Amino acid sequence: MVALNHIPLNALRAAEAVARLGSLSKAGAALEVSPGAVSQQVARAEAALGRALFERRPGGMVPLEGTEEVFAGLAEGFAALTRAAEAARRDKAHVLTVSVAPIFAARFLIWRLADFTRAHPDIQVRIDSAVGLIDFGTSDIDLAVRIGPGGYKGVACEKLFDQRIVPVCSAEMAAGIAGPEDFAGRPIIRDSSAMFGWEAWLGPEGAELKLGGGPEFSEASLCFDAAMAGQGLFLAFEVLARDPLARGQVVAPLPRWRTTEHSYWLLHAEGRSLSNPARLFRRWLKGAIAAEGLGGSAP
Repeated sequence: MVALNHIPLNALRAAEAVARLGSLSKAGAALEVSPGAVSQQVARAEAALGRALFERRPGGMVPLEGTEEVFAGLAEGFAALTRAAEAARRDKAHVLTVSVAPIFAARFLIWRLADFTRAHPDIQVRIDSAVGLIDFGTSDIDLAVRIGPGGYKGVACEKLFDQRIVPVCSAEMAAGIAGPEDFAGRPIIRDSSAMFGWEAWLGPEGAELKLGGGPEFSEASLCFDAAMAGQGLFLAFEVLARDPLARGQVVAPLPRWRTTEHSYWLLHAEGRSLSNPARLFRRWLKGAIAAEGLGGSAP
């Protein structure tokens, strides 16, 4: 094996840039040095390796036949060095950017984030409120929490907890509800953007009901607020309902949680180690979820 301490790193970097970009001028622009300096570094690389790497032509420099493995390895190596340097930079910066859906942020995370800040006052947490998929290669997002069926491609994906649902309403409307059949005749609040329907809760109950009409909204938080205001029954998911149920702002007349086909997932860049702030946040978040028993997880 060739001893790396006898091969100048800048020379290898220059050779890889020329092979990738095809000319001394383009490589010089990328490396922010003159074409002459690049030429000298390429010559140093060839001398250190004991072999020619390029064919010099009037139109540029072409890698010689048989150097494919050399330049593929150099490209992979410099990409790994770049990722390592970026990881070190993120650790030093102590800034963590987490992307979460608005409801998860507003109804769960914000109310508990102070616990993480107290434990790690040197880490600045930035919350990005979004629901779309993340391109970790082009964004500054470190972690993302998303809800769905899983199977996300191109990212590292870890299940946090199952989504659970339960009907909620005001205390006044809950009076007289002893079973699902008592939902008949009561207004039903519907979320036009919901990822599940009432059959997800009624099916496990063995109930076949034709539910009545009621107000419809395009956002789950509005539906939930309407339930608190006594406008009807709403099939709420746990992140939205847990704290208001504990505070008595709404009640679950039939407090039987049912699991949907969706779960909450923690996502981050595939093939890249987490920064230290991200590792600490991941550990804290999983602990907070377990402490609350979200998704039926053990405290």
